[in-house]
Formats: sequence, structure tokens, C-alpha cells
Amino acid sequence: MEIFNQTLPGYFFLLGLSTVPRLQVIGFLIFLVMYIVTMTVNCLLLITVRISRKLHTPMYFFLSNLSFIDICFSSTIVPVILMNTLSTTNSISVEGCMIQMFCYLLCGAADCVLLAIMAYDRFVAICRPLHYSSIMNMRFCIILALIPWITGLINSSIQVHITWRLPFCRTHHVDHFFCEVPAFFRLSCRDPWLNEIAMYVAAGIIVLCSFLLTLVSYVYIISTILRIHSSRGRHTVFSTCTSHLTVVTLYYGTLMSIYLQPRSFHSVEKDKIVSVLYAVVTPMLNPIIYSIRNKEVKNNIKAVVKKQVKQSRNITQ
Repeated sequence: MEIFNQTLPGYFFLLGLSTVPRLQVIGFLIFLVMYIVTMTVNCLLLITVRISRKLHTPMYFFLSNLSFIDICFSSTIVPVILMNTLSTTNSISVEGCMIQMFCYLLCGAADCVLLAIMAYDRFVAICRPLHYSSIMNMRFCIILALIPWITGLINSSIQVHITWRLPFCRTHHVDHFFCEVPAFFRLSCRDPWLNEIAMYVAAGIIVLCSFLLTLVSYVYIISTILRIHSSRGRHTVFSTCTSHLTVVTLYYGTLMSIYLQPRSFHSVEKDKIVSVLYAVVTPMLNPIIYSIRNKEVKNNIKAVVKKQVKQSRNITQ
């Protein structure tokens, strides 16, 4: 098979998290439960924001976008893990590997940029409350929501193209549980220094710029909160940001440890654990964190669930 003027095998073999059969069974059950929870809570959040008029605001518009990205992110990786755990070969086609790599890079970058946009939304809401409605109008929100996808599309197109130009002649067994870019550097019989530079530049532009924009937004937010005389008022205003701060810390922390560390600091086992955190655990925790820390979301979710249960009972009767 000819791809970018080099010969590749028809399949790669993902070694997964463990080769011990008992641990594979436990891992399969854990990933299956996590995937079901991820799909359930994110879909529930999407439905709740859609049908609850009180949640038709820019903040929840971006939150529903985050849930959609998390659904795509998790669905790109977890089903392949589950299928390969049940399979005896753990194989994935070259085309399937390229598609998975493209999709997870797209969703990962989109997630990053969207978190920065959500921080900007909180900045406008807290620091420019009188102008919030005029600034964060629907047209501007739609433009902001498109930026993460455009950024992710550009990043994934470049990264996938240059990664698959590498000659993979050492082995076709990938010591990972999905087709992640750094894992393929170890398969190349050519020094992938140019690819590493491209990865660090892309990560620096996307991750660090998004993180800095988030940081600057919160510097202004915190300075505004500190000027509020009432301690109860400060707590009320800051409580609207705690969910976002928790998600930002979890996501940026794990992502930076993979894509912004030199090769000498990388280890296969550490990369696998961190990848599980940002690619599988984070998409599951995001809607849970927002639901637990946000009374408005929690109350609306309860109302939606009660309504659905009531409708189901009426149908069965």
C-alpha cells in the first residue's frame, strides 16, 4: 500500500495497556463502564441545555459544545480499545489508524481552544456584566464556537500528514492502546526530530496560547472578584467559575505532560496512563463536574429526568 510515497503494512498492532488476560478483562469492563457513563452524562447534558429555556445562554451554549466534543473524543478512542481487547490480533488498519489519529487530534485541539473561549465568556460575564448581552450575542458565539473546530482541523491535517511520511521499519507493533502521534515516533527508523519540533510548535501554539488566554481571563476575573466587598458576593461570583477551573486544570495538566515534554522525559507506561486521563477520563468527568458544582444545571437535569420517567410510565400504562 502506497501512502505518501512509502510502503506501509496493511495493519498495525496495538499492544494495549496490558498483555495479562485477567487485567485485560478488568480493563475491558472499566473502559466499557466509563464509555457508557461518558455517553450518558454528556447526552443528558446536551438534551438538558437544548430543552431548558433557562439554559439558553452563551455559557451553556459553549458547555453543550464541550459535551459534543467529548462525545466525539471518547467515541474515537474507546470503541477501538474495547474491540481490540476482545480481539486476538489487536490489529487496526492503516486507514483506521490514520482516521483515529486525525479525529483525536481534531477533538483534542478543539477541546483546548474551547476551554479558553469559555474562560473569555466568564471574563465578559464578570468583568463586563453590563455589556455581556451585546458582546456575547448569538452571531459572535457561533463564530467563537467554530474557531476550535477550524484550529483542530488545521492541526490534525498537518500532524497526520507529516507523521505518515515517516518510514515505519522497526516494527509494526504499537506499544499503546490507540494511534497517538508520540507512539509512532518510536516506530520510525529515521530520526523524527522534525516531527517532534512540529508537534512541540503545534502544542505550544494551541495548548500554551489557550492556557495563557485562560490565565489572563482569570487574572482579570479574580481581580474583579476581590473588589467585591461582600464575602457572600465574592463566593457567589467565583462559584460560577469553579467548574471551569477544575476542568481546565485536569485537561491542560495531562495534555502538557504528553505534548510539551522532551523525549528524554517520556516513558511508555507514563504516556499510557496520562493518555487514559485526558482521552478517556476527562470526557467522562467534564459534565459530571459541571453538574455537581452548578445548581442550575443540576436542577434542570433532575427536571428532565423526572419528565422522561413520567412519560415512560404513561406509555407503559
